[in-house]
Amino acid sequence: MIFAGALANSLAIIIGGALGMVFTFIPEHIKDAIMKIQGLFIITMGIQMVVGATDILTTLISLIIGVVIGEVVKLEELLNRFGHLMEVRLGDKHGGNISQGLISGMLIFIVGAMGIVGGLDAGLQGNNDVLYTKATMDFFIALVMTTAYGRGVILSSIPTFFYIAAIIISARQIANFIPGEILDMMVDQVSATGGVILLAIGLNMLNVTQMRVGNMIPAIFVGMFIVWLLAVF
Repeated sequence: MIFAGALANSLAIIIGGALGMVFTFIPEHIKDAIMKIQGLFIITMGIQMVVGATDILTTLISLIIGVVIGEVVKLEELLNRFGHLMEVRLGDKHGGNISQGLISGMLIFIVGAMGIVGGLDAGLQGNNDVLYTKATMDFFIALVMTTAYGRGVILSSIPTFFYIAAIIISARQIANFIPGEILDMMVDQVSATGGVILLAIGLNMLNVTQMRVGNMIPAIFVGMFIVWLLAVF
């Protein structure tokens, strides 16, 4: 089944998040400690992704252009509105939990090279091994995140599925007009740009900064476009 990996990834987030909901009743100081550890872990992941960057200038330009786009269209505000709408529909008693969990979860589960590499591998070769590995990682991340952000993390499984599914569907078309070398460069750029975004998420979770990370999302796709543009011209 071509979407087996994407489905496994989403189910892992849902199951991990559901288990995490059980632990939402633990003392606040323990949840705070867990959240800080998680923030440090995400920062570590981000650093690993950025260290492997081969074209840091393109990463910087991608982030600047992407953030400008996000700020102009007010992407994070739109995501927050959707999250608040879900809070009303689901009767969440803690204002902001769903919107924060949705945005943070979506960025963490989507950002990074594994989703793209796994999606391409599944689409081109029918191999879901990378996505299964990602699903295992996301299960534990969702479990811990839900203790702090609540059910919004579980909702992030929906955009995660469609994101990976879209890559799988378009994989064969992409391979028809983008050479393998350029495709590898695009994946590397996504990893570097995503690493910076993960750093921002981690710093926010540690209350060091209050960056609007939702507005950084376009930078991922801007980076891919710039790499393709430079390779073609």
